[in-house]
Amino acid sequence: MTAVTNIPADAPLPRRRSRVWQRLRGNPSALFGGALVGFFLLIAILAPILPLPGPAATDWNAIRKAPSVAHWLGTDELGRDVLSRMVWGAQASLLAGVVSVAIAMGIGIPLGVMAGYARGWTDAVISRVTEALLAAPFLILAIALAAFLGPSLTNAMIAIGLSAMPIFIRLARGQTLQVMTEDYMESARAVGLGHGVIIWRYIMPNIFPPLLVQATLAIATAIITEASLSFLGLGQQPPAPSWGSMLNTAKGFLEQAPWMALWPGVAIFLVVLGFNLLGDGLRDALDPKGS
Repeated sequence: MTAVTNIPADAPLPRRRSRVWQRLRGNPSALFGGALVGFFLLIAILAPILPLPGPAATDWNAIRKAPSVAHWLGTDELGRDVLSRMVWGAQASLLAGVVSVAIAMGIGIPLGVMAGYARGWTDAVISRVTEALLAAPFLILAIALAAFLGPSLTNAMIAIGLSAMPIFIRLARGQTLQVMTEDYMESARAVGLGHGVIIWRYIMPNIFPPLLVQATLAIATAIITEASLSFLGLGQQPPAPSWGSMLNTAKGFLEQAPWMALWPGVAIFLVVLGFNLLGDGLRDALDPKGS
Protein backbone atom coordinates (compact mmCIF):
# COMPACT_ATOMS: atom_id res chain seq x y z
CA MET A 1 0.00 0.00 0.00
CA THR A 2 1.10 3.55 -0.51
CA ALA A 3 3.26 5.18 2.12
CA VAL A 4 1.58 7.34 4.73
CA THR A 5 1.40 11.03 4.00
CA ASN A 6 2.39 13.14 7.01
CA ILE A 7 0.67 16.52 7.10
CA PRO A 8 1.49 18.70 10.12
CA ALA A 9 -1.25 21.00 11.35
CA ASP A 10 0.52 24.05 9.92
CA ALA A 11 1.31 22.47 6.54
CA PRO A 12 0.58 24.60 3.42
CA LEU A 13 -2.39 22.55 2.27
CA PRO A 14 -3.39 24.70 -0.73
CA ARG A 15 0.10 24.38 -2.19
CA ARG A 16 0.07 20.63 -1.60
CA ARG A 17 -3.32 20.30 -3.28
CA SER A 18 -1.90 22.21 -6.22
CA ARG A 19 1.01 19.76 -6.49
CA VAL A 20 -1.37 16.80 -6.34
CA TRP A 21 -3.52 18.27 -9.10
CA GLN A 22 -0.45 18.94 -11.25
CA ARG A 23 0.72 15.35 -10.87
CA LEU A 24 -2.75 14.03 -11.63
CA ARG A 25 -3.11 16.31 -14.64
CA GLY A 26 0.23 15.11 -15.97
CA ASN A 27 -0.85 11.45 -15.83
CA PRO A 28 -2.63 10.54 -19.11
CA SER A 29 -3.91 7.20 -17.83
CA ALA A 30 -5.42 8.82 -14.74
CA LEU A 31 -7.11 11.46 -16.88
CA PHE A 32 -8.46 8.76 -19.18
CA GLY A 33 -9.76 6.83 -16.17
CA GLY A 34 -11.35 9.97 -14.77
CA ALA A 35 -12.99 10.65 -18.13
CA LEU A 36 -14.46 7.14 -18.21
CA VAL A 37 -15.79 7.47 -14.68
CA GLY A 38 -17.18 10.93 -15.43
CA PHE A 39 -18.90 9.66 -18.57
CA PHE A 40 -20.71 6.85 -16.78
CA LEU A 41 -21.62 9.12 -13.88
CA LEU A 42 -23.05 11.64 -16.36
CA ILE A 43 -25.26 9.14 -18.18
CA ALA A 44 -26.44 7.70 -14.86
CA ILE A 45 -27.44 11.18 -13.64
CA LEU A 46 -29.07 12.14 -16.94
CA ALA A 47 -30.94 8.84 -17.35
CA PRO A 48 -34.36 10.29 -16.38
CA ILE A 49 -34.19 13.10 -18.94
CA LEU A 50 -32.58 11.34 -21.90
CA PRO A 51 -34.97 10.79 -24.84
CA LEU A 52 -35.07 7.02 -24.47
CA PRO A 53 -37.93 4.55 -24.05
CA GLY A 54 -38.56 3.24 -20.57
CA PRO A 55 -36.20 0.44 -19.49
CA ALA A 56 -39.17 -1.88 -18.94
CA ALA A 57 -41.12 -0.86 -22.08
CA THR A 58 -41.62 -3.86 -24.36
CA ASP A 59 -42.08 -4.00 -28.12
CA TRP A 60 -43.34 -7.43 -29.18
CA ASN A 61 -42.58 -6.60 -32.81
CA ALA A 62 -38.88 -6.05 -32.05
CA ILE A 63 -37.82 -9.07 -30.03
CA ARG A 64 -34.05 -9.73 -30.12
CA LYS A 65 -33.53 -7.28 -32.95
CA ALA A 66 -29.96 -6.40 -33.92
CA PRO A 67 -28.69 -2.82 -33.45
CA SER A 68 -30.45 -0.44 -35.81
CA VAL A 69 -31.48 3.19 -36.18
CA ALA A 70 -34.58 2.55 -34.05
CA HIS A 71 -32.62 0.65 -31.36
CA TRP A 72 -28.97 1.65 -31.40
CA LEU A 73 -27.80 -1.27 -29.22
CA GLY A 74 -30.53 -3.71 -30.24
CA THR A 75 -33.35 -5.19 -28.15
CA ASP A 76 -33.57 -8.07 -25.67
CA GLU A 77 -35.75 -11.17 -25.41
CA LEU A 78 -38.81 -9.06 -24.48
CA GLY A 79 -38.28 -6.34 -27.06
CA ARG A 80 -36.89 -3.86 -24.54
CA ASP A 81 -34.38 -1.29 -25.74
CA VAL A 82 -30.89 -2.37 -24.65
CA LEU A 83 -29.53 1.18 -24.72
CA SER A 84 -32.22 2.36 -22.31
CA ARG A 85 -31.57 -0.56 -19.98
CA MET A 86 -27.82 0.10 -20.18
CA VAL A 87 -28.28 3.74 -19.18
CA TRP A 88 -30.62 2.94 -16.29
CA GLY A 89 -28.43 -0.01 -15.31
CA ALA A 90 -25.53 2.40 -14.86
CA GLN A 91 -27.43 3.91 -11.92
CA ALA A 92 -27.65 0.56 -10.16
CA SER A 93 -24.01 -0.37 -10.75
CA LEU A 94 -22.53 2.99 -9.75
CA LEU A 95 -24.88 3.35 -6.80
CA ALA A 96 -23.89 -0.10 -5.58
CA GLY A 97 -20.20 0.74 -5.93
CA VAL A 98 -20.35 4.09 -4.14
CA VAL A 99 -22.83 3.16 -1.38
CA SER A 100 -21.19 -0.15 -0.52
CA VAL A 101 -17.76 1.47 -0.23
CA ALA A 102 -19.28 4.27 1.85
CA ILE A 103 -20.67 1.61 4.21
CA ALA A 104 -17.28 -0.09 4.38
CA MET A 105 -15.49 3.19 5.11
CA GLY A 106 -18.11 4.45 7.54
CA ILE A 107 -17.70 1.36 9.72
CA GLY A 108 -14.14 0.31 8.94
CA ILE A 109 -12.27 3.59 9.35
CA PRO A 110 -13.53 4.41 12.88
CA LEU A 111 -12.81 0.85 14.00
CA GLY A 112 -9.35 0.90 12.46
CA VAL A 113 -8.46 4.26 13.97
CA MET A 114 -9.81 3.11 17.35
CA ALA A 115 -7.67 -0.02 17.20
CA GLY A 116 -4.52 1.84 16.22
CA TYR A 117 -5.02 4.70 18.67
CA ALA A 118 -6.28 2.87 21.76
CA ARG A 119 -4.11 -0.27 21.39
CA GLY A 120 -4.40 -2.81 24.22
CA TRP A 121 -7.43 -5.09 24.38
CA THR A 122 -9.39 -2.86 22.00
CA ASP A 123 -6.79 -3.41 19.29
CA ALA A 124 -6.64 -7.13 20.05
CA VAL A 125 -10.40 -7.66 19.76
CA ILE A 126 -10.83 -5.59 16.58
CA SER A 127 -7.76 -7.14 14.95
CA ARG A 128 -8.84 -10.73 15.68
CA VAL A 129 -12.34 -10.15 14.30
CA THR A 130 -10.86 -8.45 11.23
CA GLU A 131 -8.48 -11.34 10.60
CA ALA A 132 -11.36 -13.80 10.88
CA LEU A 133 -13.35 -11.86 8.27
CA LEU A 134 -10.33 -11.57 5.98
CA ALA A 135 -9.89 -15.34 6.13
CA ALA A 136 -13.04 -15.71 4.01
CA PRO A 137 -12.68 -14.83 0.30
CA PHE A 138 -14.30 -11.47 -0.44
CA LEU A 139 -16.73 -12.69 -3.10
CA ILE A 140 -17.75 -15.79 -1.12
CA LEU A 141 -18.46 -13.66 1.95
CA ALA A 142 -20.49 -11.19 -0.11
CA ILE A 143 -22.54 -14.00 -1.69
CA ALA A 144 -23.19 -15.56 1.71
CA LEU A 145 -24.31 -12.26 3.25
CA ALA A 146 -26.48 -11.38 0.25
CA ALA A 147 -28.14 -14.80 0.35
CA PHE A 148 -28.76 -14.40 4.09
CA LEU A 149 -30.21 -10.89 3.75
CA GLY A 150 -32.31 -11.70 0.70
CA PRO A 151 -32.15 -10.74 -3.00
CA SER A 152 -32.35 -6.98 -3.56
CA LEU A 153 -30.03 -4.16 -4.57
CA THR A 154 -30.11 -2.67 -1.07
CA ASN A 155 -29.14 -5.94 0.56
CA ALA A 156 -26.45 -6.49 -2.05
CA MET A 157 -24.92 -3.10 -1.20
CA ILE A 158 -24.98 -3.94 2.52
CA ALA A 159 -23.39 -7.32 1.86
CA ILE A 160 -20.63 -5.83 -0.31
CA GLY A 161 -20.00 -3.05 2.20
CA LEU A 162 -19.66 -5.46 5.12
CA SER A 163 -17.41 -7.72 3.06
CA ALA A 164 -15.10 -4.81 2.14
CA MET A 165 -15.07 -3.39 5.68
CA PRO A 166 -12.11 -5.49 6.98
CA ILE A 167 -9.81 -4.04 4.32
CA PHE A 168 -10.47 -0.51 5.56
CA ILE A 169 -10.13 -1.57 9.20
CA ARG A 170 -6.69 -3.02 8.57
CA LEU A 171 -5.54 -0.11 6.42
CA ALA A 172 -6.80 2.55 8.86
CA ARG A 173 -5.20 0.72 11.79
CA GLY A 174 -1.84 0.38 10.05
CA GLN A 175 -1.76 4.01 8.96
CA THR A 176 -2.80 5.16 12.44
CA LEU A 177 0.02 3.16 14.01
CA GLN A 178 2.51 4.85 11.67
CA VAL A 179 1.17 8.32 12.45
CA MET A 180 1.35 7.61 16.19
CA THR A 181 5.15 7.29 15.94
CA GLU A 182 5.63 10.80 14.54
CA ASP A 183 7.20 13.56 16.63
CA TYR A 184 4.26 15.93 16.26
CA MET A 185 2.01 13.29 17.85
CA GLU A 186 4.23 13.30 20.90
CA SER A 187 4.00 17.09 20.99
CA ALA A 188 0.22 16.99 20.70
CA ARG A 189 -0.06 14.62 23.64
CA ALA A 190 2.50 16.61 25.64
CA VAL A 191 0.48 19.84 25.44
CA GLY A 192 -2.61 18.01 26.69
CA LEU A 193 -4.79 17.92 23.57
CA GLY A 194 -7.88 15.76 23.86
CA HIS A 195 -8.28 12.46 22.06
CA GLY A 196 -10.89 13.87 19.68
CA VAL A 197 -8.68 16.80 18.70
CA ILE A 198 -5.69 14.56 18.11
CA ILE A 199 -7.69 12.17 15.94
CA TRP A 200 -9.37 14.83 13.79
CA ARG A 201 -6.48 17.29 13.50
CA TYR A 202 -3.48 14.98 13.26
CA ILE A 203 -4.50 11.41 12.48
CA MET A 204 -7.36 11.72 9.98
CA PRO A 205 -5.63 14.19 7.60
CA ASN A 206 -2.58 11.94 7.46
CA ILE A 207 -4.36 8.64 6.88
CA PHE A 208 -6.93 10.03 4.43
CA PRO A 209 -4.84 9.88 1.18
CA PRO A 210 -4.21 6.10 1.23
CA LEU A 211 -7.81 5.52 2.30
CA LEU A 212 -9.02 7.60 -0.65
CA VAL A 213 -6.92 5.53 -3.05
CA GLN A 214 -8.23 2.31 -1.53
CA ALA A 215 -11.80 3.59 -1.78
CA THR A 216 -11.39 4.32 -5.49
CA LEU A 217 -10.06 0.84 -6.16
CA ALA A 218 -12.71 -0.71 -3.89
CA ILE A 219 -15.50 0.91 -5.93
CA ALA A 220 -14.27 -0.97 -8.99
CA THR A 221 -14.31 -4.24 -7.03
CA ALA A 222 -17.75 -3.45 -5.64
CA ILE A 223 -19.16 -2.87 -9.14
CA ILE A 224 -17.87 -6.25 -10.30
CA THR A 225 -19.26 -7.89 -7.16
CA GLU A 226 -22.67 -6.28 -7.63
CA ALA A 227 -22.72 -7.53 -11.22
CA SER A 228 -21.82 -11.00 -9.95
CA LEU A 229 -24.57 -10.94 -7.33
CA SER A 230 -27.11 -9.71 -9.90
CA PHE A 231 -25.94 -12.44 -12.28
CA LEU A 232 -26.69 -14.97 -9.53
CA GLY A 233 -30.08 -13.39 -8.83
CA LEU A 234 -29.02 -11.86 -5.49
CA GLY A 235 -28.80 -8.22 -6.61
CA GLN A 236 -31.09 -5.95 -8.59
CA GLN A 237 -34.35 -7.79 -9.26
CA PRO A 238 -36.19 -7.82 -12.63
CA PRO A 239 -37.64 -5.93 -14.31
CA ALA A 240 -35.34 -3.20 -12.92
CA PRO A 241 -32.23 -3.05 -15.13
CA SER A 242 -28.76 -3.97 -13.94
CA TRP A 243 -25.71 -4.86 -15.97
CA GLY A 244 -25.28 -8.09 -14.03
CA SER A 245 -28.89 -9.17 -14.44
CA MET A 246 -28.69 -8.28 -18.15
CA LEU A 247 -25.73 -10.65 -18.48
CA ASN A 248 -27.69 -13.32 -16.62
CA THR A 249 -30.53 -13.02 -19.12
CA ALA A 250 -28.19 -12.81 -22.10
CA LYS A 251 -26.43 -16.09 -21.34
CA GLY A 252 -29.35 -17.98 -22.86
CA PHE A 253 -29.23 -16.03 -26.14
CA LEU A 254 -25.51 -15.84 -26.95
CA GLU A 255 -25.96 -17.34 -30.41
CA GLN A 256 -29.23 -15.64 -31.38
CA ALA A 257 -28.54 -12.19 -29.88
CA PRO A 258 -24.87 -11.76 -28.83
CA TRP A 259 -25.34 -7.99 -28.43
CA MET A 260 -27.42 -8.63 -25.31
CA ALA A 261 -24.26 -9.81 -23.53
CA LEU A 262 -21.74 -7.63 -25.39
CA TRP A 263 -22.84 -4.19 -24.20
CA PRO A 264 -23.23 -4.92 -20.47
CA GLY A 265 -19.88 -6.69 -20.51
CA VAL A 266 -18.18 -3.77 -22.24
CA ALA A 267 -19.77 -1.30 -19.81
CA ILE A 268 -18.58 -3.23 -16.75
CA PHE A 269 -15.08 -3.50 -18.23
CA LEU A 270 -14.85 0.21 -19.03
CA VAL A 271 -16.17 1.53 -15.72
CA VAL A 272 -13.93 -0.82 -13.72
CA LEU A 273 -10.98 0.15 -15.91
CA GLY A 274 -11.78 3.81 -15.29
CA PHE A 275 -11.84 3.47 -11.50
CA ASN A 276 -8.65 1.41 -11.49
CA LEU A 277 -6.76 3.91 -13.65
CA LEU A 278 -8.07 6.79 -11.55
CA GLY A 279 -7.06 5.00 -8.36
CA ASP A 280 -3.55 4.33 -9.66
CA GLY A 281 -3.25 7.97 -10.67
CA LEU A 282 -4.39 9.16 -7.25
CA ARG A 283 -1.89 6.85 -5.58
CA ASP A 284 0.98 8.33 -7.61
CA ALA A 285 -0.26 11.90 -7.16
CA LEU A 286 -0.67 11.57 -3.38
CA ASP A 287 2.66 9.79 -2.90
CA PRO A 288 4.87 12.18 -0.89
CA LYS A 289 7.97 10.57 -2.40
CA GLY A 290 6.85 11.43 -5.92
CA SER A 291 8.70 14.04 -7.93
